[in-house]
Amino acid sequence: MIMGHPAGLFVLFFTEMWERFSYYGMRALLTVFLITEIAKGGWEWTNADAMQLYAWYTGLVYLTPLLGGILADKFIGFRKAILLGALIMTLGHLSMAFEGISSNFFYAGLVMMILGNGLFKPNISSMVGNLYPDSSSKKDAGYTIFYMGINAGAFLGMLLCGYIGEKIGWHYGFGLAGVFMLFGMLQFYFGRKIFGAIGEQPKKQLEMDVKKAVDQEVEEDTPKHIVRDRLVVVGVLMFASLFFFFAFEQAGGSMTVFAKDYTQRVLEGNSGIIFKWVDALLTIFPIIIVSYVLYSLGKKIIKKYPLTIVFTAISFVIIWILGGWKVYREFSIEQTEVTVSWFQILNSFFIITLASSFSKMWEKVWNPSGPIKFAMGLALVGVGFVALAIGSNSIPQGATSASVSMIWLILAYFFHTTGELCLSPVGLSYVSKLSPKRLAGLLFGLWFTASAIANFIAGMTGSYIDKISHTYSMSVFFLIIAAIPIFAAVALLLLNPKLKKMMHGIN
Repeated sequence: MIMGHPAGLFVLFFTEMWERFSYYGMRALLTVFLITEIAKGGWEWTNADAMQLYAWYTGLVYLTPLLGGILADKFIGFRKAILLGALIMTLGHLSMAFEGISSNFFYAGLVMMILGNGLFKPNISSMVGNLYPDSSSKKDAGYTIFYMGINAGAFLGMLLCGYIGEKIGWHYGFGLAGVFMLFGMLQFYFGRKIFGAIGEQPKKQLEMDVKKAVDQEVEEDTPKHIVRDRLVVVGVLMFASLFFFFAFEQAGGSMTVFAKDYTQRVLEGNSGIIFKWVDALLTIFPIIIVSYVLYSLGKKIIKKYPLTIVFTAISFVIIWILGGWKVYREFSIEQTEVTVSWFQILNSFFIITLASSFSKMWEKVWNPSGPIKFAMGLALVGVGFVALAIGSNSIPQGATSASVSMIWLILAYFFHTTGELCLSPVGLSYVSKLSPKRLAGLLFGLWFTASAIANFIAGMTGSYIDKISHTYSMSVFFLIIAAIPIFAAVALLLLNPKLKKMMHGIN
């Protein structure tokens, strides 16, 4: 046990952290790369075309986990699916690093990222759920800690890959993402025995794990109408998540366009110096936090699983070197230009700093039902877009560029993050608690299918940013996106008493 949770949680924490580093590091660059001028190494696509590719990519990334969940449940088990997915994604990043040679490498890399993620994503979430009994009060807290790992990786990936991609070279940014995916795969492989029978091939796991067999018997004793009711609740929560992620996933699409073309990013005088110090703290502080988590894990398992700690430690040495180099380089340059991808790190930074507070709040202060938490998440993401609508109110109709204060984007990301902490880790936990064990992988796959649909709709909606802002205004575009999740939040509040009853004691 580490910090009151199974040591296996923290092995999964670092595996997921490096996978998210690779995914979000690449995603932070994707739209910016596509719409950047050819003279600066980009492809100079229109905003609409870039948003449509973004829609297809992010949609498919979250659709393939449905197949990956079934494959793991029925045939190869969680562990092999995670390792195979990590390997395919590593090769995908490597392929994207050669985009300068041929565009085919870029597209091949995107395909491998989609396939690898399908095998990896649902099964690592299922493994977290299997570390705890369904009745454990620590399960929600465990998922929140795991979610902190997701966002630590996303933060560092967007920070470093985004910076290196925009300031040094796009292919370096794409390639760096793959290096850490490789480290994540190696540390999981050498620490896999810490999980006992969890995640083995289905038949082998059933033979080895007596507790799992007992759980299976209990599950069979659960009346069919209770199982049905709980699955209905899972379905409603998945449907509600569509409205959240439709808005939230504008981050890599329309919000990136807003950051590039409509936000004041060149800072001078005192504001430039203040930003450099803030950026330096944002770079170093999260690395210190996750280094401490690694130290806590290392103390417990280094004797039994030395290579897991060694590979993770090597990756952290590289992270410290890159972080230090980035800070030094920024302070040695007179002009301060905030990268477009920098704004996307705010979501992960706020999660790293707020996750433990939310975890403690759910455990000790106030722990409302799942539907209430979902409604809070939907309302908060809507408020974030209200902030953007207010900030963009001064942009003239049809303007192709502006210099809006960056405070509005920062506010939006803050509200989006508090909303995400109410909904996303709680959603993963409820899927795990309400699902029959035999369907866990499939239902996690369906959870990500809902995200796939939301990502696709988000990207396609983002492609209308120019059309709506020319016809009406940028402010109207953001108000439309704000209204949809707020409407869903009200509906969920009204349904809460019925849904709570249908969970039959699982809260």
